[in-house]
Amino acid sequence: MDADRRPPRPPHPLTDQTLAVLAGGYAWLPSRMRESGGPAVRTRLMGKPALAVRGPDAVRFFYDERNVRRHGAIPGPVRATLFGHGAVHTLDGTAHRARKKLFLPLLQADRVAGVVEEVGAAWDEAVAGWARSPRTVLFDEAAVVLTRGAHRWAGVPLADAETEEAARDLIAMVDGFATPGPRHWRARRARGRQEERLARLVCEARSGRAPAAPGSLLERVAEHRDATGEPLPPGTAAVELLNIVRPTVAVSWFVAFAAHALHRRPELRDRLREGDTEFATAFAHEVRRFYPFAPFLGGLAVRDLSWHGQSVPEGGMVILDVYGQNHDTDLWGDPYAFRPQRFLEHPAERDELIPQGGGDPRSGHRCPGEGVTLGLLETLAIRLARLRYDVPEQDLRIPLRRVPARPRSGFVITGVRAPEHRGRPAAAAVGTSPGR
Repeated sequence: MDADRRPPRPPHPLTDQTLAVLAGGYAWLPSRMRESGGPAVRTRLMGKPALAVRGPDAVRFFYDERNVRRHGAIPGPVRATLFGHGAVHTLDGTAHRARKKLFLPLLQADRVAGVVEEVGAAWDEAVAGWARSPRTVLFDEAAVVLTRGAHRWAGVPLADAETEEAARDLIAMVDGFATPGPRHWRARRARGRQEERLARLVCEARSGRAPAAPGSLLERVAEHRDATGEPLPPGTAAVELLNIVRPTVAVSWFVAFAAHALHRRPELRDRLREGDTEFATAFAHEVRRFYPFAPFLGGLAVRDLSWHGQSVPEGGMVILDVYGQNHDTDLWGDPYAFRPQRFLEHPAERDELIPQGGGDPRSGHRCPGEGVTLGLLETLAIRLARLRYDVPEQDLRIPLRRVPARPRSGFVITGVRAPEHRGRPAAAAVGTSPGR
């Protein structure tokens, strides 16, 4: 074979791949996995040896605290933007379990139904404004709707005049977590503003100057005591309040992706319009599986580890290939076809479908708000299918080098008309786990 036609050699496992990750985005790790021909590959990231793994067994391996810990694993820039310093995501063992109790209400069906109802009402209020506007960027407007509904649900005061700024800040925290440059610094400034606002509310709730509503998530965070028996410092309480509200607002990405899917597959609208909750659940699962959100998750090896013949020393990184697993032919058959019916034929298994991580959300590091995401996406997908609008010419490409990815245009709609009235989308469709 002529030299200039030879396929490129895979990088040596000792070559640091940090810059390659930034350049390759979601495609980087699946590409490395294809080169390895197996469910594991050695590499190097941020100066550390790393072992990347994929598959349901790998999920269980990754979330076993005897193998992998999260403390110290999340890079400083991600802590400073997405999660916040001292967040539950950075803890392990007893400290993690004690802090995780804060988030257990997110697993309760009535709490999930509550946020779905509040966000649904905020969406219905917003539609009238969209109808009067010549142009609506769905991603941006969904963020405002979700911010308003999430604050009402959590019992966190937010004036109408502050809602758009809060929505921009919450989106910026997610949008800037995985990139250097202006997006990252916007995210840091946004987090600083929102932590200051929420820390002030926590202090006011504790002092009685502005008591939290009884039973609200604000009250729960303000009164929570950690494994030490001490209340959370106001700054840490603000971090954890943001870790309830921010992921809710991040559903804006999935709303834009749902609109993208319905534009590409308009025949899917009919079952959603009819309020078919079983199909809405399947549609929500498929949006989260098909479209890119988290490329991978990382932790640190508790001890010298080996997986399928590939090893990593104690203190090295272990990486779970989230995007690659959600597009694995062995699991999904036709992973690059958007086909909600797959989840009607085969229920979503906990450690197969991992758009928000794997493992047990009650005790492990899987996102406890996954049921909230599902419930919101189900009800908003139905509302979106019932909404009448036009889709003008725009750039709907979703670049996989950008993390987190989204349609470049944000999904612009025009000519919004009143939705078709076929009854209110049922909040009873909500659940607490992928396999519900």
